[in-house]
Amino acid sequence: MHPHVQTQTLAMQSLSGTPDRIGKYYVVHEVGRGSTGTVYLSHDPFYGRDVAIKLYHATIGDDAESRNARRMFMGEAKMVGKLQHPNIVPIFDAGEEDGRRYVVTEHVHGARTLSAYCRPGSLLPVDQVVSIMYKCAKALHYAHSRGVVHRDIKPSNILLTQEGDVRIVDFGIALVADSDVSRLEGVAGSPAYMSPEQVQGLELDARSDLYSLGAVMYEMLCGQRPFRAGALGKLLRQVVQSEAESLRRVRPDIPEELEEVVKRALQKEPGNRYRTGTEFAAELTRVHQKLRASQVEIDDEERFAVMRKLRFFHDFSHAEIREVMRAGVWTECQPGELVLRPDDTDDRFYIVVSGAVRLSRAGDTIGRVPAGGCFGEAGYAEGSSRDTVVEAESTVTMLKVTATLLEQSSLSCQLRFHKVFLRELIGRLQRGKKRAKDEGRARRQQEV
Repeated sequence: MHPHVQTQTLAMQSLSGTPDRIGKYYVVHEVGRGSTGTVYLSHDPFYGRDVAIKLYHATIGDDAESRNARRMFMGEAKMVGKLQHPNIVPIFDAGEEDGRRYVVTEHVHGARTLSAYCRPGSLLPVDQVVSIMYKCAKALHYAHSRGVVHRDIKPSNILLTQEGDVRIVDFGIALVADSDVSRLEGVAGSPAYMSPEQVQGLELDARSDLYSLGAVMYEMLCGQRPFRAGALGKLLRQVVQSEAESLRRVRPDIPEELEEVVKRALQKEPGNRYRTGTEFAAELTRVHQKLRASQVEIDDEERFAVMRKLRFFHDFSHAEIREVMRAGVWTECQPGELVLRPDDTDDRFYIVVSGAVRLSRAGDTIGRVPAGGCFGEAGYAEGSSRDTVVEAESTVTMLKVTATLLEQSSLSCQLRFHKVFLRELIGRLQRGKKRAKDEGRARRQQEV
């Protein structure tokens, strides 16, 4: 629907003041109010989908606020169908009805804005913040490449879906290339996240949005904004003149590389920032990979320390333990979860790191394997099938060692592994025979 065309169907008001319909859309309920309008969850009967409708407040005056509200609507109306990106909420429609303007967007069910994760007690894990910022940077690059500068990037304009995905919303004050619709009177945007050039009313480009994204990232990492002041004038002076407090001073566990990323994004001079969203995203990727690699090293050291204490590895050298680690993967099963079933084809040996598993055959328990024990003897014989059910008796962590990978380790490691494995297996069989003998003796005594 063209924004200049007034619809014939009027939005009927219910007793609560909520319209029953807006244009062709059936209103379900109100979901939020802002300074420029009210947002309703609505239903599109033509496409059979839920949508979000922002109904602008009536603007009949000729004051600056009314003129800006009309220009914001026109700006969003110009965006209908313009941006098609998985991390940008699409604008489906825009129109005017009974003097009230509205914009129709996708409804993202159950999403929360990033504002919910900007307080010290509700911060997201660092790697998740990096992932979110990466997606935002890529989405902004897409918008910038199509001549659109968002101009109001802030936590409340970024949604986090129930699936952990990201959606940027509200292009109401966006700058659109070759358009004078978005020329608003006064300073437009949210002061705490504005770039210095935006505060000063200078020409803006993609780097202004990337500054704002850096401010959002700063807040999501430490729970406070880079600049804070009670008076607006003081806040704006800080944005233009002051350096943000060191991120690592606010939160010492933030990696130094990540602090440098945020610091560059928040540079006062646009030329010192990331030039494009792609460049910002690439740097986030590099830092993320480095952090993940260091985390893997930490995890490996912790796992090595655990394995060294297990009975299974008492005779292994440190080098041999690390070889076994490279040949296996760690896995966890919950109580009652099946680890192996009869006829499973598997070339892995299993070492119980913590917890215990229960072995059964035809419904009868034939043994259990506690921490430090092992199972998976069918892996010794190619093509052999299992007749034993292995079930997690408690929450159990295991190292699954692939026979093929173990064959690539040193000969001494292979011999050590097989020797200990066979010793454990023989011990379990002997315990099983003893238990069967004891049970037989007990049954005979009962019969007598």
